[in-house]
Amino acid sequence: MNVIELTEHGPALSVPLEDAVGRALAASRLVEAAPDPFVSGRWRVRAAGKVGVATLTEPNAQAVTLRIVPKVPVTRRLFLLGYSLDAKGWRNEDVRLDEETELLPALAQLFERQAESALRQGLLQGYRTTEETSLVVRGRIREADQIRRQHGRLMPVEVIHDEYTPDIAENRLLRTACDRLCRLPAGIARDVRGRLLRLRVRLSDITPVDRGHELPTWRPSRLNARYHKALRLAELVLRGASVEHRPGDVTVSGFLFDMPRVFEDFVTVALRDALTGGGGRCALQATHYLDERHAIRMIPDFVRYADDGTPLAVADAKYKADKPEGYPDADLYQMLAYCTALGLPEGHLIYAKGNAPHTAHRVRHAGITIHQHALELDQPPAELLAEVRALAQRLAPAIR
Repeated sequence: MNVIELTEHGPALSVPLEDAVGRALAASRLVEAAPDPFVSGRWRVRAAGKVGVATLTEPNAQAVTLRIVPKVPVTRRLFLLGYSLDAKGWRNEDVRLDEETELLPALAQLFERQAESALRQGLLQGYRTTEETSLVVRGRIREADQIRRQHGRLMPVEVIHDEYTPDIAENRLLRTACDRLCRLPAGIARDVRGRLLRLRVRLSDITPVDRGHELPTWRPSRLNARYHKALRLAELVLRGASVEHRPGDVTVSGFLFDMPRVFEDFVTVALRDALTGGGGRCALQATHYLDERHAIRMIPDFVRYADDGTPLAVADAKYKADKPEGYPDADLYQMLAYCTALGLPEGHLIYAKGNAPHTAHRVRHAGITIHQHALELDQPPAELLAEVRALAQRLAPAIR
């Protein structure tokens, strides 16, 4: 099996690949891939905003494993990922990962510890609603289904009943996340993998969620409180697991995070938290329209509204600048459209810190100022949140 190791935002690597595999990589959009113009039989491969591990299998060709390493230290990544799940979730806990430096092994280790803690008192049980065709009447008869399916026969009976069982949403999520982590092709230490396998044995009677099926929902409560941290990690694992990608017979499976989306979630949720209690409300990914006929849709990442629904502030998160000399001009045009349609005198673009400081542009003949901010991600969580709060204060004058 070929292994291609890439670094987030790193340079393209020239690697030997069969043409079919190179084309499949390009079609998957997991990375940027193109034939090397200077060397026959080689492809230039570059990371494209995702981090993690994925294996691509092409019929009649050797499998290729991608390992994309994040630039920001792993504890910072776990902190950011926590915001993509729950603003009041596990993100503030003291993550102790010994000498682990890569995201996926660290996440696997953290999940195993939290799941083991959750199951220490045994498997949680609960009631699950089941519909089935039975020879015994249990619960209630589904009359409409009985008439439609049995055509007047007395037996079998279409019934619905509540069953007290450990095969509930919480345990199914843990089992499925454990399965996905166990299937990671490389990078997890042998002792961690062994503990994950033992965890899967404890969950062996639980039904896993098949690929492509919607994840079961769960609600935080006093009864499942000991599961909360493990469940949030399980959802993180399952949302990061790449779906099967099949252009033809090509299969891509693995564990990948879309870092632009993770950064967007962090910025918008952290801003919302910082502005809580100041009146009005905040909306993430709210739909607006540029034109009066509502034909041109816009979806700003973050909009602050007054109590009567009047827009007060708008912000958009951008994971990185695309040009080495500074921020992309297209972002300015996008924010100008947001401010114009929302009737706002200021707009805010928020970047993961790259190569340009905060700046502001006053648009000619429009009376609109567009601010560009940069967050330094490689700093302790408390300092990063303090930077977000300071940024929120720049939006606050329009709210008072």
